[in-house]
Amino acid sequence: MRILKDLLRSPAGALGLGMLALTLLATLLTPLLSPYDPFALDFGNTLLPPSQAHWFGTDNFGRDIFTRVMAGAVYDLRLALICVFGPMAFGVMIGLISGFFGGRIDAALMRLTDIVWAFPFYVLVLAIVGVLGPSEANLYIAFFIVNWIGYARIVRGETLLIGRLEFIEATRVLRFGKAQIMLRHILPNAVTPALVYSMSDVVLTVQAVAALSFFGLGVQPPAPEWGLLIVESIDYMREAPWMTIAPGLAIVWIGIAFSLLGEGLSVALKPKG
Repeated sequence: MRILKDLLRSPAGALGLGMLALTLLATLLTPLLSPYDPFALDFGNTLLPPSQAHWFGTDNFGRDIFTRVMAGAVYDLRLALICVFGPMAFGVMIGLISGFFGGRIDAALMRLTDIVWAFPFYVLVLAIVGVLGPSEANLYIAFFIVNWIGYARIVRGETLLIGRLEFIEATRVLRFGKAQIMLRHILPNAVTPALVYSMSDVVLTVQAVAALSFFGLGVQPPAPEWGLLIVESIDYMREAPWMTIAPGLAIVWIGIAFSLLGEGLSVALKPKG
């Protein structure tokens, strides 16, 4: 509750949270705002410009773009949140274990992270999805394999620093259990930088999912994923630029929202003196 209050006191955090709330509200109210089915074809109304009937115009199949962009928010946010917070949970625990126990456990886990870290992010994701095949489920697998590394390294570093502090030494003197020290005293302090980093990671993941669509390795048609909407609009950029502009602005909007939220969290989670 305190964190939420501090977040709302931050101009950036309040604005980012408001933008995300507005996106969620628009997505939930889409059935009331738009009577169109995002998948229904209407060849009598193809490539119509924005109007009162079709706020963002229609595409080459006569589908309402506003409805598809709002439906795409569900796909992109679901992909981004699962592809970030799933690997984050795993990476945080790996980093915590590695930093707390040290020695051979730390060496083995850090060598594993170094192996994955040696490959460029996009190249490794492309390779994994290319081998497994294009599907939403395989996107989750690819991002889980790649995305946990950053969180493990962040939390390991924080755990090493926190482990040297006096209050942690006191818990050891008082013979607290290792699990209690790790989960109750170190983890809440070590996870803060990872939470802030996760907001920028959501932005990068939305962009990465959109980029994969250009290679045919992302979400497959007829799903209204934003990157796929842009791909489908390439042949009509001069004739119907609204097909590209609407999903492009949606990606920019959500990127700005999470960036601002990350800035607000960095202030809200900062230790108070």
